[in-house]
Order: sequence, then structure tokens, then C-alpha cells
Amino acid sequence: MPTDARDAARAASPARVAVVGSYAKALVMTADRIPAPGETLIGRDFRGTFGGKGSDMAVQAARLGATVPYLGVVGDDVYGTEFRELLEQEGVDPVGLRVAPGESTGVGFIVKDTAGRNVIVVDPGANDSFSPADVDAAAGALGGAHVALAQLEIPLATALHALTVARAAGVTTILNPAPAVDLRGTDLTCVDVLTPNEHEARATLGLGPDDATPPAELGRRLLALGPRAVVITLGEAGALVVTADGSVEVPPVRVDVVDSNGGGDSFNAALAVALGEGHDLPAAAGFAGTVAALCCEHWETVPSYQDRATVDAFLAADRTTGTTTSTTTSTTTSTEARR
Repeated sequence: MPTDARDAARAASPARVAVVGSYAKALVMTADRIPAPGETLIGRDFRGTFGGKGSDMAVQAARLGATVPYLGVVGDDVYGTEFRELLEQEGVDPVGLRVAPGESTGVGFIVKDTAGRNVIVVDPGANDSFSPADVDAAAGALGGAHVALAQLEIPLATALHALTVARAAGVTTILNPAPAVDLRGTDLTCVDVLTPNEHEARATLGLGPDDATPPAELGRRLLALGPRAVVITLGEAGALVVTADGSVEVPPVRVDVVDSNGGGDSFNAALAVALGEGHDLPAAAGFAGTVAALCCEHWETVPSYQDRATVDAFLAADRTTGTTTSTTTSTTTSTEARR
């Protein structure tokens, strides 16, 4: 099929976004302050929530109307069962989800204080056993997608193998390099779009957190690793899209921020959906910024993710009134247009 006809067919159907990622049960408690080493405090408001970047991205993409095949690994325990139930409720296809007998599902312990700070300890559990062989078993789901989206709460080799398989099938690939690792010497030519925040961009290049290299230069250095585009999120300054042709600033979307936790995952998912629908980079980045901003008006991750009708209504109202609210969200990420 000619390229124009293929793009027209994609635009007329829901985006297909394959998510290659992680799941971890988040066990959360609030305390008046973060405990010191060896100290015991009385906490409150204990809750268990859905966590993991792969889980977040899959749910957000599905709520935006995409068809979402999911690839990952969970344990054969109650947390793994809860995750499978979540995917069913959200309409996510578990075509590439393996249940690992005898392994525990990933778990994160989170203590938040009243000032908004937190400490987190994560046991990846079954996520660590997610292998290239698991990817190969679901290669058809990857090849049938418009966009493949991966992150680094799973083994790096698995994430890159999945994007290599997807790209060989003509699928646009996005790698969110979080949690950040030093990727110097790593071949990222399987990545169409690399989406770090500013801190992750430095870590990916082996630089310290206080390094003063400007974002545009960070982006140019990241391009040398092989991706075709780099988008660096810049907090209240929005984001910067860097390609071989130069850089483009993406303005932030202004909302009253309640909780930015999960905003980056929301952005990446929305970006993948917009690209899968055939939008170009500026339009996709603008859409993703709106989706991420709306999630930041609510607490937690999955409970904060908005559906397509809500996002479209916000965009329509914004275009009509030309107004925004007062506080700037810090969760923009972006990408290059779909091939």
C-alpha cells in the first residue's frame, strides 16, 4: 500500500500502541515526615495502588481510545491477578503478558510526607525475568502496532530487542529512558524517539546532576547515540524537541497541579497515541502535554488518567476561550512524527 494510503487508513482507525513494560503493586503510606534511618513512625492512609511505568502507559493509552497490546511479566500471586483484572477492565490486550510460576510480582513501598516528599523502595520481582524470548513470543503484536513504547523498569536488553523487532516491521518506536541509566556506548538506532526529562538526559550521558550543559546540547549529544529524535522535558519551561534539523520548543500546558506523579508516563502514552493517529510532532506533543497536565490535577497515577472525551472537551474549551489556569505542570515529553 502506498505511504499516503497507509497513513490515511491509520488516521481513520484507532491507534495501535504496543506497550513493553513493567508492573509493580504500589503500597503507599503517609507520615508527617520521612523517617530517619532506624526510626519508627506512625503512619496513616495506607493504600495499595497500581504502579509501574508499563502499567501506567498502557492504561492511559487505552483510555485515550487506542488499541493496546501489552508485553510484560508478573508473578503468579494476588498482585499479578489484580493486574490482569486491571487490564481486562481497561480493555488492554494481555497478548504478551507472561505469568511466571514461583515468582513474585513487582512491588514498591512508598512513604510520603505532608510536604509532598517521598521515599521509594522497589523490588522488581518478575519484571527482571522479562526476556527477549518473551518479546519474540509476542512479535506479532509488536509488528501489528503503529507505535511501540518501552521504558527501563525492565531489562535494557529486552527493551531494546522489542524496539528492534518493532522497527524492523515498520513501527515507530519510543524509548522513555527511565529510570535513567548511563547509555553511553549503547546502540540506540532502534529508537525513533528518546524521551528523557532533563535529569535523565544528563544521567543517560554519564553526567552529574549539577552539570550545566544546556538542554539543546544534551539533545544533540543524545542524538549521537542513534535515536532519530530526542525530546527533553524541562519542567515549567515545557519541553525541547531536538532532531538533526535543529530544535523546537514545546510550551507547557497550565493547570492547577495537585500531584505530578505519573505525569511523564501519561505524556509518553498520549504521545504514542497521537503519533499512531497520524499527527505530526508539534501536534502530538501539544496533545500529550494536555493529557499529562490533566492527570496532574488529580492524585495518584492510574486514578488520575483522563479519558479521550475529557481531553477533547478541555482542548475544545481552550480553543474557544483562549484561557488557561494558573499553575504550570512539569510533565511534558515528546517525539518525532510517525514514519
